[in-house]
Order: sequence, then C-alpha cells, then structure tokens
Amino acid sequence: MAKEKSSNKNLHQAKNNKKDEFYTQLSDIENELRHYKAHFKDKVVYCNCDDPRVSNFFHYFSYNFEHLGLKKLIATCFKNQDADLFSENQSDKAIYLEYTGDKNGNKIPDIEEIGIQELKGDGDFRSPESIELLKQADIVVTNPPFSLFREYMAQLIEYDKKFVIVAHQNAITYKDIFKLIKENKLWLGYGFKGGAGHFINTQYEDYATAGDHKEGMIRVSGVHWFTNLDIDKRHEDLLLYKKFNPEEFPSYDNYDAINVDKTKDIPMDYQGNIGVPITFLDKYNPEQFEIIGQGQGNLYRELTDKGLKQKFVDDYYANGGTGSIKEDHPVLGYYNSNCKPIIPYMRIIIKHKKL
Repeated sequence: MAKEKSSNKNLHQAKNNKKDEFYTQLSDIENELRHYKAHFKDKVVYCNCDDPRVSNFFHYFSYNFEHLGLKKLIATCFKNQDADLFSENQSDKAIYLEYTGDKNGNKIPDIEEIGIQELKGDGDFRSPESIELLKQADIVVTNPPFSLFREYMAQLIEYDKKFVIVAHQNAITYKDIFKLIKENKLWLGYGFKGGAGHFINTQYEDYATAGDHKEGMIRVSGVHWFTNLDIDKRHEDLLLYKKFNPEEFPSYDNYDAINVDKTKDIPMDYQGNIGVPITFLDKYNPEQFEIIGQGQGNLYRELTDKGLKQKFVDDYYANGGTGSIKEDHPVLGYYNSNCKPIIPYMRIIIKHKKL
C-alpha cells in the first residue's frame, strides 16, 4: 500500500512544481515504436517537447530515418541553447532542428546534415512558432510535460494530428481525455514493461526497490503510451473464461452495473453494464466492448469486513487510484447515514458487443 502510494509521488511533484524533465529511455522508445513502422513512411515527424541535441526521440528517428522511410524530422526544445540534459531553462530563446536524411552515404545523421535554426521565442509547444512547425507535421512523438497534458492533448486534437506520446494512466480519469477514449479518438499503445517506466531524472528521489532501481533514473508506475494510430493490439479480443454469478460479481449500491476488480475476470456471459478498473483500457477492443461511461467517484459499496477493506485499498492503488489513506476507513473518508464507510470506485462502465 505505502509502496504504491510512494511510486506516484514523483508524478505529483512534477504536477505541483512544474519540473517536467522526465527523459525517456531509448530502449523504451524502441520497444514501443517498433509496432508503428508502417505509419511513418513518407511522414513528417515532430518532437515538440524535446531538446533535439540530447533527446532519445530525436536520436531514434534520425538514426532510423531511412529504415522508417521518413520525409522529415523536426524537434524543438524549451528555453534552452545549451546541450545539457538538465538545463535550467533560463534562455529566453530556443532552437529547432530539421533532418531530411543522410546525404553523404554513411547512414549516420552528421552535424552538417542537420539544419539548426534559432527560434525567436522560447520553444514552448504553445508558442506561435511551435504551432507553425506543428502544422507541418503528420505525426507527433514525444514525452510531453505531465503537468500540461490536458492542454497538450487539446492542441493535438485541435490541429487534427496523429500522435504517439507518453502519459500517466491517471489522465484517463480526466473528463476531456476520457471523452476522447469513449469516442475512439484516443487509445492506449503497447505500454511499458510491468506498467512502469524508468525516466532519466536527477531532481527527485527514486522510490524504486533495490532490485528495480536504476542509477540516475526514477521509476514511475502507471505510465503508458497514448496514441490515435491504428495498431494490431487494438483488434485483439480479450480472452474470457469466467461466467457470471452474483456472489462473485456484486452490483453497486447506486448504479445498475456489476463490479469487476480485475480485467481478466470479466464474465463472458453477462449482458448488462460492467464496472471495470481503468487498466481495462490496456486490453480494450472496440469491436468486442462498448464503453458506456465513466464511474469515477460515484460508484460505491459498503464494506465492513477489515479484510475486504484492505483488499479494496490494494486494488485501488494497483489500478491507479490516488488519495489519502486513513486508518479508520480505507480511502477518502466517505460515510453513509449509518456511519459506515462506503468505498468509492474508479471504474469504467462497459458492455459486451458480441453477446
């Protein structure tokens, strides 16, 4: 319980302190983008939240430019003219780089082959200069600031861009983000191994266990890749084996749906509404299920048994839940008229399409 809570601490600090320099490992970029190769041919890729001189996103696309068949690669950075991974972002101006492929035949992006341009402004993704570069792009690939994710996503939708970006799964609970998921305008990619990412960052203490600690990095649980590019995973049916029984799948007290704690336990034969954890979206196939809505904060059951309370707390954090823990009742301190704790659920409401 405490471990899950602390694993998200760095994310909350980034939101509060606006320190969003979480640099993605090259290996994580390679593991995800290998599934999207067909989408990049003859496309302009834009990395608009990266210092192109040290970004692993720029490294990946520049060294795989011909392999992917790219048309152009563009990358910008925010308030930085120094080739330092952890700059202080104190420069009023920034630069952007353009790369259109190998010219001398050595299949390496040499300095003289990369166009370096000075921006008039600070390189913020919301600046007019960055937006003009965005308009040129076909696909945006980056790790945007955690604290500005809503604004960042709104811009991509406004300019009708394809994208593969890193975000925390808690963003799913935002109304504007969930609406995009429900309307099939946004979905989850293949993800990070074990549902957690190691990011290059020296500004925060790493709460990873000794066996999962990497020097110079922090471990953040619940991070994922978000995309609107079609991938094979999106068309794979979730294999189900359980049948419905009311003892194992109780209904909510205030909504006509049954509760399912784990995605793999969704009953294969239930025709009504089903409340599932947000991790369901990692297995979501829109041809198999329909998303009815979001039940965050207003689905609940009374739990009086201590063992059930503790199980809920464990499941709550394992599925991306946040909030303070109190000894007398598990999560947010809600009570009903009989002074019994009632447990709010973060749930997505779904329904079988094929029954």
